[in-house]
Amino acid sequence: MIQDLLHQTPSLTNFLLFFLLAVLFLFAVLGFVTYGILAERKVMGFMQGRIGPNQVGGKWGLLQTVADVLKLLLKEDTIPKLADKPLFILAPVMAFAPAFLVLAAIPFTKAFQFADIGVGLLYYIAISGLTTIGVVTGGWASNNKYALLGGMRAAAQMISYEIPLVMSVIGVVLLSGSLNLNDIVDAQTGVWFIFAQPIGFLIFLIASVAELNRTPFDLPEAESELVAGYHVEYSGFRWAFFMLSEYVYFFAMAALTTVLFLGGWHPIPFLGFIPGAIWFALKFSLVVFTLIWFRVTFPRLRADQLMEFGWKVLLPIALANIFLTALVKGFYMH
Repeated sequence: MIQDLLHQTPSLTNFLLFFLLAVLFLFAVLGFVTYGILAERKVMGFMQGRIGPNQVGGKWGLLQTVADVLKLLLKEDTIPKLADKPLFILAPVMAFAPAFLVLAAIPFTKAFQFADIGVGLLYYIAISGLTTIGVVTGGWASNNKYALLGGMRAAAQMISYEIPLVMSVIGVVLLSGSLNLNDIVDAQTGVWFIFAQPIGFLIFLIASVAELNRTPFDLPEAESELVAGYHVEYSGFRWAFFMLSEYVYFFAMAALTTVLFLGGWHPIPFLGFIPGAIWFALKFSLVVFTLIWFRVTFPRLRADQLMEFGWKVLLPIALANIFLTALVKGFYMH
């Protein structure tokens, strides 16, 4: 593992090596964001009978997203006159930093993980919740009623759906006997938890879409109602930070789904000769495609439907799944 390599080196070299690896990993994630957006546009275009980006960067539009990023970086950075300037500037950083921090605990392969934390799952849930503060701060500091409404919607939605999200993984914790993400992957050597916990997987998938503020749960950014919601007053690179945090969480949530329910890097038994990294990438890509498919397929919910679905449907089913899992495990143990 990466941390084992660092323990074998002197302290200054240790720090420099870790810093270099973190920077390289950040660029890799930024590369995913850039071409993940392009892939999303192309898949949506295919599903809706459109062409999608095909002008900038040749036939496939491979440089379209790069051009969009450059446009955002060169765009004028405006701050409203009556905004709370310090908080307005800080909010995008508060939204993005947790999105990158959670990636440290995710084991992509047996050898590639930045921090093997004993309670890695708890760490992910705790740190990811901090992004809500950045979103609400951005909405409030903008001094705009639409931004404030978007921020309040985001807070209500993210807090509400975090409860069934956490409860959906308790069954995984019960079956694996650990909060360590490596232990959870190792517990799926025989059977992946998507088969042992199908109800938990469905709840987790739905709640994760809501946590990501993606269609059909994109109420905080409902452009037809709130003209883009909590980041309506942001422009240029600050707006890009909010979008970056959303797509980095997209990356992180797809990776976490792969770890918790799809066996991580473990292969299908008769295809064990394929390296674990490729298996992780394939499963990860399948989850990403599914989330894009959701966006193309489902219409946006109303705000009252969204909250009722979280509290009246997902939460009771998640509680029932915990009870059922404990009952089944207790029966087999005895």
